[in-house]
Amino acid sequence: MPRLRSSSLLISQPFLGDPNFERTVVLICRHDEQDGTFGLVLNRPSSLCLGDVLELPEGTPEVLARQPLLLGGPVQPDTLHYLHQRPDIPEAVPLGQDVYWGGDFHVLVGLLLSGDMQPEAVRFYAGYSGWTAGQLATEVGENVWIVHPDAAGKVFTLDNDAFWQAILREKGGRFRALSNYPLDPRLN
Repeated sequence: MPRLRSSSLLISQPFLGDPNFERTVVLICRHDEQDGTFGLVLNRPSSLCLGDVLELPEGTPEVLARQPLLLGGPVQPDTLHYLHQRPDIPEAVPLGQDVYWGGDFHVLVGLLLSGDMQPEAVRFYAGYSGWTAGQLATEVGENVWIVHPDAAGKVFTLDNDAFWQAILREKGGRFRALSNYPLDPRLN
């Protein structure tokens, strides 16, 4: 079984059957054998924007207020999380390949408002995906997930709509074939 760790991607099997994770790619942000796993679904858009859920400072540019809000997972959907490409944001957790998780939100907003950080360099998520200690390892052992190690750098390079299919194709071999698996094989 591939080793689970921060910066790995979890790719859902096409026949998973769980609407929360159907054709999703989850970035593991924290994995601990004792405390469990915290991750963010990377490719589940919502109909909301950042300005819809946060009271932003007066004069906030429209481009920031209209920043898309993705669904990070079914756990605590009223919490906000973010991934970005700035190593200089205090308390941000490095996940590898120029991807950082969290950090001082006021510094992040300040960088965006000043133009020192482009909106494309950050992604916002409502909620998260979580597993208790041992739960994710069990699911991986049962082939619920395909583990793609050290792939955090893909966060800002792949389109949300095609992320699941593109990452499977990139893995190649039998995974390439899975990328074309129909949503409902009974309809083929």
